Amino acid sequence: MADSSQHSQNRLANESSPYLLQHADNPVDWYPWGEEAFQKAEKEDKPVLVSIGYATCHWCHVMAHESFEDEQIAELMNRAFVNIKVDREERPDIDNTYMLVCQMLTGSGGWPLNVFLTPDKKPFYAATYIPKVGRQGRPGMRELIPWMSQLWENKRDKIINSTDEIVTAFQKSNDFEITDDLDDTLLDEAYNQYEQQFDNQYGGFGSSPKFPSPHNLMLLLRYADQNPDSKALPMVEQTLTKMRMGGLFDQVGGGFHRYSTDREWLVPHFEKMLYDQAMMLMAYTEGWQLTGNELFKQTVDEVCEYLTRKMRDKDGGFYSAEDADSEGEEGKFYVWSIDEVREVLSMTEAELAIGVFNMTEEGNYRDEASGQRTGKNILHLQKPIQALADERDMDVEAVQSEVKSIKKKLLEVRQDRVHPLLDDKILTDWNGLMIAALAKAGAVLGNEDYLQQAEECWSFIADEMLTDNGRLMHRYRNGDVAINGHADDYAFVIWGLLELYEATLDTEYLEQAILLNEQFIDEFWDADDGGFYFTSETAEELLGRKKEIYDGAMPSGNSIAVMNLLRLGRITGRTEWEQMAEDALKLFGNSIKQAPTSFGVALQAVDFMYGNSQEVILAGKLGDSQTDELVDILRSRFLPRTVVIFNDSEDGMINSLVPYLADFGMKDGKPTAYVCQNYACELPTHDPQQMTDLLSRS
Repeated sequence: MADSSQHSQNRLANESSPYLLQHADNPVDWYPWGEEAFQKAEKEDKPVLVSIGYATCHWCHVMAHESFEDEQIAELMNRAFVNIKVDREERPDIDNTYMLVCQMLTGSGGWPLNVFLTPDKKPFYAATYIPKVGRQGRPGMRELIPWMSQLWENKRDKIINSTDEIVTAFQKSNDFEITDDLDDTLLDEAYNQYEQQFDNQYGGFGSSPKFPSPHNLMLLLRYADQNPDSKALPMVEQTLTKMRMGGLFDQVGGGFHRYSTDREWLVPHFEKMLYDQAMMLMAYTEGWQLTGNELFKQTVDEVCEYLTRKMRDKDGGFYSAEDADSEGEEGKFYVWSIDEVREVLSMTEAELAIGVFNMTEEGNYRDEASGQRTGKNILHLQKPIQALADERDMDVEAVQSEVKSIKKKLLEVRQDRVHPLLDDKILTDWNGLMIAALAKAGAVLGNEDYLQQAEECWSFIADEMLTDNGRLMHRYRNGDVAINGHADDYAFVIWGLLELYEATLDTEYLEQAILLNEQFIDEFWDADDGGFYFTSETAEELLGRKKEIYDGAMPSGNSIAVMNLLRLGRITGRTEWEQMAEDALKLFGNSIKQAPTSFGVALQAVDFMYGNSQEVILAGKLGDSQTDELVDILRSRFLPRTVVIFNDSEDGMINSLVPYLADFGMKDGKPTAYVCQNYACELPTHDPQQMTDLLSRS
């Protein structure tokens, strides 16, 4: 299979992952992860280099260009090692395992992740980005490879001792100390820490780099709901506002970039990830529910518009990510010079755009290498539209309409630029988050289109990613489905189905959530200590089965799973599921106490468990105006500790899933609401106002 370059393609040419395909023409003799590579290492008595990254990773591109495309470095690598490339988004199980090893060995982690293993998959050295030639005390590939070979040849016993210690330490990391004194004082502790870390000037927490961490904002919204006198709501409102006004948000095309490199939310790392869009949609939807701030609703619409335009597959699934780089430069696709803007817009439009988006001749974007200003601008707002309208003595609607028209023109011109790489694989877990976010946004904003997209996304997963025996698969690309589902695939899709059920009240989604939850427990639950393993009991064994518990850039599967267990337990009356949720939280309780702000989603489950949660049973017929009025009240209110069960007397399925519903039918032939709290139900009511009053008692 020779290509036009001097060497033939390596074994990655037949893979589906866009990341692996980026390396298919490297002179490095790459293997995909699999037994063939490890057998070769065993046979030839060589160490294995596993290089882990993803298609939209900036430093992965840098290392690939410097080293993996270099004939001399590749020759050294091919002689010394068996080389394996892994897409961390396809194989988060491999990435999680060896990332923890890297953090234990070096104190930090990141991508690209380069781990050196023995032929039996045991690690003995790990590093993130490795330059081609050593600099600033960091060895380069040119020095590292011969050193590693000598170590392997002459000091094998040292390597074996080291791997044994690493494996022992790895397995210890799964030993959790169960705690019994878990309660909602943890929420106060987390709130106090957020308050101390809060940036009063720019919103967000800490200094730079700043990550959006929407699930932490969602926790603070729940805290604000229970503690209206706290500063939780102002902190969230300021953060959501500043993020939307800053360069973190793509002002022209919608959608959020990965994180901000500075304190002001101005200069982002320009990559766009699907899971960030989903979680931000959640936070802005809930933020709008609690504040009524129109900017938040507008943000939801703009993110959804971006997703529909750019990230949605024709069959309903959503793609993974867009790169930060195009034409070899980070951010080039997104930044504008004043001249470019003047070329596209009329004189009055251009002056408005330059003022509204704070553009200057010298620009606010600096070259990464030299630090020099480039004359290019990251568009951002420094003032709300109302203030901009007042300054110009214009009507606010007129300014909004003008700005909308300007953005449309700039977007059309931007479409002709060289686009960053689109990673078009479809991941089940990230699509689960999308289903949850679109269902929530659709219900809260009354937008049927968002609900339909959520339903179509689930149909895609049900058709493509669900096997005949009810198991989830993890990755789809161009018709190729591969890799058995991990904990996140199950937890996030179940969450999506629960949100879809509450948004549509269609029993089919509840049934699917219950079936998947049973499958998930069967294959991933630790019956001895509680909690869910990241891999199923039938998955490939690496250094041991691990439990992911921290809510980092994405929520952990365990945190979402605990929330699902609580909600499903309340809906179905299966108290054993609530008990499992409690057991899992107790297992991670000490870790949560040590660093509460690292557990934004787990603490939402604590809030649900201890915060006067309610069950609302609605008996009626969908499409009936009185039923719909009751449903609309439930959708419009922020009710994070409430589950809704819909009892349609003609729906045989709901009565088999939720046997106790037989006692909660319509009274006097009219749509009826039952509001229950602490396992006791109020008298049934037909009156929307009375239902609202009962909901307010929590």
